[in-house]
Amino acid sequence: MRDTFYVTTPIYYVNGAPHIGHAYTTVVADALRRFHSLRGRRARFLTGTDEHGLKIEREAAARGMKPLDFATENADRFRALWPLLGVAPDDFIRTTEARHIAGVQKWWQTCAARGDIYLGRYKGLYCVACEGYKTEKELLDGGLCPVHERPVETLEEETYFFRLSKYQDALLKLFRETSFIQPETRRNEMIAFVEQGLEDLSISRTSFEWGIKVPGDPRHVVYVWFDALFNYRTALEADPALEAFWPPTVQLVAKDIVRFHTVYWPAFLMSAGLPLPETVFSHGYLLSAGRKTSKTPGQGGPAAVSYTTNPAKLVGALGADVLRYYLLRDVVFGNDSEFQVPNVIARARAELAETVGNLLNRTLPFVTRVFDGRVPSVDAALCGEREAELVAHGAKVAVDSGALWETFAHHRAIELCLELARLGNQYFDTQAPWKLAKSEADRARLGTVIAHVLAVVRTVATMLAPVIPVKAAAMLGQLGLQLEAREGHDAWPAALTFVPADTVIAPGEPVFLKYDAKTEAELLAALKADAPAVATPAAPEAPKVDAPVAEIAFDDFAKVDLRLGTVLSAEKVPKKDMLLKLSVDLGEAAGPRTIVSGIALAYKPEALVGKQVVVVANLAPRDFGKGLVSHGMLLACGPKESLGVATFDRAFAPGTRVK
Repeated sequence: MRDTFYVTTPIYYVNGAPHIGHAYTTVVADALRRFHSLRGRRARFLTGTDEHGLKIEREAAARGMKPLDFATENADRFRALWPLLGVAPDDFIRTTEARHIAGVQKWWQTCAARGDIYLGRYKGLYCVACEGYKTEKELLDGGLCPVHERPVETLEEETYFFRLSKYQDALLKLFRETSFIQPETRRNEMIAFVEQGLEDLSISRTSFEWGIKVPGDPRHVVYVWFDALFNYRTALEADPALEAFWPPTVQLVAKDIVRFHTVYWPAFLMSAGLPLPETVFSHGYLLSAGRKTSKTPGQGGPAAVSYTTNPAKLVGALGADVLRYYLLRDVVFGNDSEFQVPNVIARARAELAETVGNLLNRTLPFVTRVFDGRVPSVDAALCGEREAELVAHGAKVAVDSGALWETFAHHRAIELCLELARLGNQYFDTQAPWKLAKSEADRARLGTVIAHVLAVVRTVATMLAPVIPVKAAAMLGQLGLQLEAREGHDAWPAALTFVPADTVIAPGEPVFLKYDAKTEAELLAALKADAPAVATPAAPEAPKVDAPVAEIAFDDFAKVDLRLGTVLSAEKVPKKDMLLKLSVDLGEAAGPRTIVSGIALAYKPEALVGKQVVVVANLAPRDFGKGLVSHGMLLACGPKESLGVATFDRAFAPGTRVK
């Protein structure tokens, strides 16, 4: 296996705001990148926006805007949504960027030099929404596009053609002999399509202006799909160090664009002399009442209640990790699936809160009360059949779930994690630690039981880290641990992984929300389709810049000791609306520091657990009264109700000097 992993989403068309379908594909890509990073691979994740074409030109004109301004407005909405979902792409490319335009023109010239591009005329049935031609037999009754269900137009124009027919046999060989197309249903569809015979493809337009100019013939603009598909390559070309990521390991696409990515795209690459992606995986749609969620304003539910599918509103009510969990857990990757808000909440309650969270919550108090807050050791002489069963099952789950992630069956990998958590709860119940805690004679046995349960928690949290990164980090933080993903280090568990004996735990508030009847009712009410709307986030306005302060000498700055710390726990300070009390690990022998920070209006305590923050470590202690003393200060910026704490785009060891 290659030591690099390169995953891409489609670049999303900027004719509108992002919807839950976009969120689904992008969350999957983010989770795959996180998994492969945990395995120690150099992992890279690309997403972006597709901004050229007739549709953009027309919609911009309808709004009285320039095409670039219209495209930028919607591209910014995509950029702003990803952090809300816990999505962290390594690159975000726009097809209007200079790096992409130059790359597309270069690859056009390469294909032309191979004799694969020639000038001619084309007349056909064109779907503006698809930015592609359709055949008569593809259309629905009434001459409608089968994808967008809207009338097609008849277009005739001079065009440059790509010799797609030249690559028919090579494509069939690729499809039949490799796993280039997944799943099998899409592979069979594309084999059948190509077997019918391929015609040469029109790859330029003269009927509109908004696009990349054809090299040497500015009357033509490059067909949007030739333009867009090369983004996966042009995003790497500015930095020679990124060449190692080519070709992509997996490219994720919805089934409505599988033909562009599995027929046109590999043919373009063959012409350009570039290695082909290893796999193009075509997933299904998220449906609402049987229709794509992008085509419906809401969603059916019990008693015909309609719920929102707006991803920003869902995250605002449920939290990013809960939505991520549902998308990765409930949907069989490759199949269509009904998206149901009540089911999102039901899974969060039954699986995250009552299974995974419950195992952590019921175990830590024994460590605190009986073992002075330190993880007990395992007495091998006291291990029996139940412990052996737990250890064996944990090892099998660790290996099998890792293999499932490798084959894009993450929904099954998550189910295995749940099975292990359920077994951990069963073990806890049968061993009855509350009884063992009553007798000093049973202390060693109690320690052995608790150590095994904590091993289950650690293993499950690690394996769920690609799915629920914030919650997983919080769970591990309460165990006194931190998950570290770095190149060359495989952090994925190979077996049931025990917490080192004598590790100091850091219990805090429950990691997962308690979903009682009242809470669920409030969430469902907030997520009704007719509830007050939450706008898709737009790009933040440029902040007002404070006047510069007086200069200082470098020696004065050097006196400030800035350190990276990990938040282990956080809680509100009673009767102090703006203050949070944090326990922050700076890697010091004396243990975590208490830091009081005025960020309560911007952050819920649980959102900070596991986050790495920048701390002024040598600031004199500040006494807030009633025994509350802060031993440091976080760096942050912005207005008090929307502060952002300073952090970094990858993890470092607690106590690392910031310089």
